[in-house]
Amino acid sequence: MPKLFSRLRLQPAHYVFAAVLLVRLFVLGRLAGSVFLLPTRGDMHFYDGWAQKIVGGQLTDHHAFYGLPGYAYLLAGLYKLCGYNPYIPELLQSLLDAGTATLLYKISVALVPQSGGRRGQIVGLMAAAAWAFCVPAQTYAAVLMPTAWFIFVFWFILWRIIKSQTSPDWWEALLLGLLAGVTATAIATILFLIPLLFCAIGLKPSVPARSHFRIVGCALVLLGVAIGTSPCWLHNYFIARDRVLLSAHSGINFWIGNNPDANGYPRFPPGLRAGQAAMLQDSIDVAESAAGHPLKRGEVSQFWSAKAHDYIANYPLAWLRLLGLKLHNFWSAFQYDDLSIITNLREQGVTLPGIYFGLFAALALPAMILTWNAAPLGRWITGAIFLQMLALLPVFTTERYRLPIVPGLAVFAAFGLVTLFSNFATGNLRPVLSYAMLLMVSTLFVSWPQREPSLWALDAYNSGWQALESGNLSLAERKLELARAYVPDNAETNFALGNLKFAQNDAATASSFYLTTLRLDPRHRGAINNLGVIALDASEFDTAEKWFRRAEDVDPRSAKTHFLLAKALVGKNDRVNARAEIEAAIALKPDQPEFNSLKQQIEHE
Repeated sequence: MPKLFSRLRLQPAHYVFAAVLLVRLFVLGRLAGSVFLLPTRGDMHFYDGWAQKIVGGQLTDHHAFYGLPGYAYLLAGLYKLCGYNPYIPELLQSLLDAGTATLLYKISVALVPQSGGRRGQIVGLMAAAAWAFCVPAQTYAAVLMPTAWFIFVFWFILWRIIKSQTSPDWWEALLLGLLAGVTATAIATILFLIPLLFCAIGLKPSVPARSHFRIVGCALVLLGVAIGTSPCWLHNYFIARDRVLLSAHSGINFWIGNNPDANGYPRFPPGLRAGQAAMLQDSIDVAESAAGHPLKRGEVSQFWSAKAHDYIANYPLAWLRLLGLKLHNFWSAFQYDDLSIITNLREQGVTLPGIYFGLFAALALPAMILTWNAAPLGRWITGAIFLQMLALLPVFTTERYRLPIVPGLAVFAAFGLVTLFSNFATGNLRPVLSYAMLLMVSTLFVSWPQREPSLWALDAYNSGWQALESGNLSLAERKLELARAYVPDNAETNFALGNLKFAQNDAATASSFYLTTLRLDPRHRGAINNLGVIALDASEFDTAEKWFRRAEDVDPRSAKTHFLLAKALVGKNDRVNARAEIEAAIALKPDQPEFNSLKQQIEHE
């Protein structure tokens, strides 16, 4: 055993992995001691709930997947193996994120020409340190989201391309295609790296140097992708009997990114609620309502895609302006985190202070230009960054969607700073001036101000919701009032303030906010229901019935609304209609104990 350890020599890459893992474990430890470990809303809750359904035996609903299933099934497997504990997948994500930092170190060493001596190691250590303290990276490695898995695979594939002087062997082409395919079942934009694999096979020297080896290599990549994605398309084609390759939610995403109200971020058009689960259900309901009959999930996707194509065809100039806006949003220092989890974890002291996207982008863009000839391998990184950007232009940008390019930006930023210092130290001022001029331009481009108030309100609104759900009413009030100051005529902000006042037992003020919500959105189900609840609590049964009837008109398949209406009718001593309503509620959700309890009460009185 001593001889074994004597032969074990730790390399700098091992220390990089250990150091970044230590940072991630520190953040994860803080998360475990906070209210954020168990997801309560947003996409994290969506994945967690889906995984628990799978563990419970609901492997499929016999519809085509309406949301990419890979991460949900991964969580389900971990829950089945280890018991329900979100800490386990988050621990694995911490390991993967430390692996990403290690890949950055290795890529940096390969990137810098050998004449640079130890410069490559310095660049690699700087890039890995920047990634370790990147606040969005800390956040998404610690929460139930597939982002850390995607980023590791993204940069692993790129590292395999960069490290070899020759094109991938047959087996490697197949395995890399398989890896991309499996990852695509969780985040489909990984498929935009396939052209880069084709370029590596087609442009790098092959052994033996025969053209048919290149053709076979590309074919093996596609075969690997087909095998990797097969759980999705086999399920959709043969179980759901629907012609959907991965997930049918691509149509609604395309419409959200290309409609008259689009702003380059996931701004939900009228008729769609925010939140992954609610938005997906609304998109199905709206499509089926327009068709007048139930639709397959693929038909729902086609409905929304057709609307987006109509907008593009009828308003080409507006769409081109929208593309320009999306391009700017992608590189902007403005942080659009649709979950607002980055701000929440930072404000709650879970994540460590660190670096955000804007600084990475401002420092990296000049280096991307100046190193085009100085470090030819950097062109592969540039290609990967722009392929990820192209993947998002048809839809929209969020912080987690552009986070995969940050490792590459970190490498370029570190390379640029090291080269700048070296040139300055040797008195080579011409490259220094070139870098300084490009840095000024990139800083202006990246930091161009975002002027839409509703975008600035997003973090405050989401932070306020999180605080409200965790019972921190004082923080919730401060955040939600700030959001309302930005956008006083936003229905969801007024609704959240109504819920806050309701939690504070101020029914009169809560009613005022709910009525304001309905003035802004007359079909807001939550506001209508809550006004009915307030009336029910005050024993104003006629008023309560009026509100619940209105809620039924908006959503006739809401079991909760039928239940509440039944309670109001019991208060009015209208047993016949109360019985009909509670039976409707039980038909929709037969396992709710309070529903059956109310039915027994009605029948025995």
